[in-house]
Amino acid sequence: MQPSMNAEENTETIEKGNPNDNSGLTIVLNTDEDDHRPVYLSGNFNNWATQDRRFMLQQIKEGEYRYTFPENFEYPEKLTYKFTKGDWSEVEIDRYGNKTPNRYCSQTSGIQIEHVPRWRKNWLPYRTSQLPQVHLISKEFEIPQLNKKRKIWALLPHDYDTSVEHYPVLYLQDAQNLFNENAPYGNWQIDKKLAVMSDYGIGKIIIIAIEHAEKERLLEYNVGKTLLGEGQGKKYIRFVTDTLKPFVDKNFRTKPEREYTGIGGSSMGGLVSIFSGLMYPEVYGKLMIFSPSLWVIPKIKFSFLDIFEPMETKIYLYAGGDESETMIKHVKKFKKRLLKKDSIKEKMKVNLSINMEGKHSETYWSDEFPKAIEWLFFSDREGEL
Repeated sequence: MQPSMNAEENTETIEKGNPNDNSGLTIVLNTDEDDHRPVYLSGNFNNWATQDRRFMLQQIKEGEYRYTFPENFEYPEKLTYKFTKGDWSEVEIDRYGNKTPNRYCSQTSGIQIEHVPRWRKNWLPYRTSQLPQVHLISKEFEIPQLNKKRKIWALLPHDYDTSVEHYPVLYLQDAQNLFNENAPYGNWQIDKKLAVMSDYGIGKIIIIAIEHAEKERLLEYNVGKTLLGEGQGKKYIRFVTDTLKPFVDKNFRTKPEREYTGIGGSSMGGLVSIFSGLMYPEVYGKLMIFSPSLWVIPKIKFSFLDIFEPMETKIYLYAGGDESETMIKHVKKFKKRLLKKDSIKEKMKVNLSINMEGKHSETYWSDEFPKAIEWLFFSDREGEL
């Protein structure tokens, strides 16, 4: 990488930082295109995590940032990294909008000067060649548990047909709002996001998108007896678990084990996904829960978990501060009660993400989707990106 200025020219800027914070390598970043988003280092030293606050750069002035590694930092043989503004949808790109190669540094002290001409924003640009294959499984998939039929989609990795790989699977509710450009309330744009994510090693996943039941959506996603009345949620969960998953595992190259299987959704779709994971821990090892409608069951009980042997489970739990007066309170209470028992706390990892400006809408769930995918399925990556 060609630096935009040499170390001598940048001495004045370096000295503006904390004088006690110069014990290790200092990385100085200059960027032609800046905005309010913070800048993070992501690399082979933190499993390529994109929003690791330990590696957030200090802004010196507009377009100029720095980071000094702590004195006790254990450097890999070759430091490998990229700059991001929060996740792979906001990563550095070159002046033409293309993915940049990894950056390398072998020194453990002194100053390394870097330059970023542009950043991704709002998932643009993406390469159409990386878009997932959108496969309609069936317009009328049989749901014997409910005596209904449903339209179900599979989003397959872009190179699925030329690959022999097997992939993790995420079952998502409310397919109408996931990638449909004509959705009345907007959509998550998961197809475009998966296209960008695939460039960074976190897009190789199969998404099974299940359309909701239109006027009977609330009835179908309501589990047990709640403030909404008696629901059909348990039957719906049995359909996904006992009927749909075996079909998917038989007809697609999946990794069927629980550690590679997730389920998720938003609002009532998030609520039914919570119960799916808690009722069938032997099937689902990952839960993606956005803005769950916990208000319909304020006294949710976890006593039924006593009959299960706790299993390693990851739950990505998101809530927006501008959704309702009780949303954040409910998700925090849910997390606290869920992890109350030591035996469960040792096995369940819960990543609680809160956006105080977040509203109850597809736009905010869309922003959270890649962060959740990365943490749930790809947070243990090592080596080259």
